[in-house]
Amino acid sequence: MEKKLTVWQAACIITGYGVGSGIMTLPFLVDKAGLIPGLIIVAIAFFFSYVMHMMLAEITIGSGKGSQIISVFRTYLFRGPQGNKFVMALFVLTALVLITNLAAYVAGGAEVLEAAGLPPLAAKLAFYAIAAAVVFFGLKVLGISEALSISMIVIIVAVLAGASLLNWHNPLPVAVVGQPNELLAFFGMAMFSFVAFFSVPQAVEGLGRKPQKVRQAILIGLGMNFLFIIVIVLCTLGSSARITELGIIGWSEGIGLWAQVVGSLFTLLAMLTTYWSISLALSDILEEQTQWNKRLCWLLATLPSLLLVLLSLGSFLEIMRTAGGLIAILMAFMVVPAFRRCRKANGRVLLPDALASTPVQAIVLAAFLLMAVGSAISL
Repeated sequence: MEKKLTVWQAACIITGYGVGSGIMTLPFLVDKAGLIPGLIIVAIAFFFSYVMHMMLAEITIGSGKGSQIISVFRTYLFRGPQGNKFVMALFVLTALVLITNLAAYVAGGAEVLEAAGLPPLAAKLAFYAIAAAVVFFGLKVLGISEALSISMIVIIVAVLAGASLLNWHNPLPVAVVGQPNELLAFFGMAMFSFVAFFSVPQAVEGLGRKPQKVRQAILIGLGMNFLFIIVIVLCTLGSSARITELGIIGWSEGIGLWAQVVGSLFTLLAMLTTYWSISLALSDILEEQTQWNKRLCWLLATLPSLLLVLLSLGSFLEIMRTAGGLIAILMAFMVVPAFRRCRKANGRVLLPDALASTPVQAIVLAAFLLMAVGSAISL
């Protein structure tokens, strides 16, 4: 019973995974791609992401109690002695990628705290302590923390949006239509802004594997990210002092000093919520694959991210962040065949038949392939 989540808490875990620096890069890309094409692309990316996350949720429900994402693929894809080798390789790669992704968030969160006046070492330790402590207490505490933090982010975005209406001094790029490479780059980042694969098993488990609640949590979780994207893109383009690669910088500068402080709080919360979602997923994966003590798995999931930052392995982190994008794509390409086998074994569990058809599966796979191509484009 301690693990049970409300639909809102489960939705916030999904939102928390996705709301991060990716969303804040979208105004810069929309400024190049054009507003109308950009909004259409965001809507398309939301649809494809929703279908993919629902597929993952369905195979998680169908694979048995306690299944994390790697065990899901073991159940439906990797069977027998050779399958165990693939599972081990996927497990090691996933652990490395998630640890280094977490390190990137420790480094980013520490930068915000340094800007607030903390010494560099104290900033890194403080962010790690706040981030790792929540995960230590498990799924329910994380769900509550995510819900509170996402609620605060909603308030912050609403306040900044209201201030933007009073400081609207830029024309929106309505007439702009970007080049194909710019549109493709935007599509890749828009898709990544919705990716929350590793948080889906936590939501499924916390909601007792009840299909209706899981469906609601995924829709609300991804839907909040959709609304964040629309509001942030419009307001950043309309009121920024300058269009910066990380939108919150130019956006808050265009409003005033107080907005820069609030914007820093937004960034800090966004990094915390993502760290929480990723580190809990990694901790659960470690526990399920190794059968080690839960607290040891928590330590192994969180402490290496701090050590990587303290060792200043910047180039290594950059490489592994790229690998993080690749593993998200790899996961996407494994979900569809696993989903087909799950449907064959269990029948319909979650996704409506119209969205589970073979043509839709093919289109969704093609969308994630385009995401990979778009993410490799530099502008």
